[in-house]
Amino acid sequence: MYVSMKAVNDYIVVEKIKEQKTTSGGLLLTDDTDTDNRYKKAKVVSVGNLAELIKVDSVVMYDMHAGHDIDYDGIMYRVIKLRDIVLVDEDNS
Repeated sequence: MYVSMKAVNDYIVVEKIKEQKTTSGGLLLTDDTDTDNRYKKAKVVSVGNLAELIKVDSVVMYDMHAGHDIDYDGIMYRVIKLRDIVLVDEDNS
């Protein structure tokens, strides 16, 4: 997906990947009810000029408390800093 916005400096714009998890009893856990997992999965949409290690379309895991949400063209994105990314999933990049 092409997005015309561009992150600057060490900021990275990501689109959250919704993961549906179930408990052993079969209950569905949403992002709001999954309090055990501190890290969230996302696809990188835009990378600032100081975040050269991360590439657009990479799948990353970031701290759920990091950054803030932004609505752009009706789609909700999350803006985080490079230091908030804890891993890059190279199999899905």
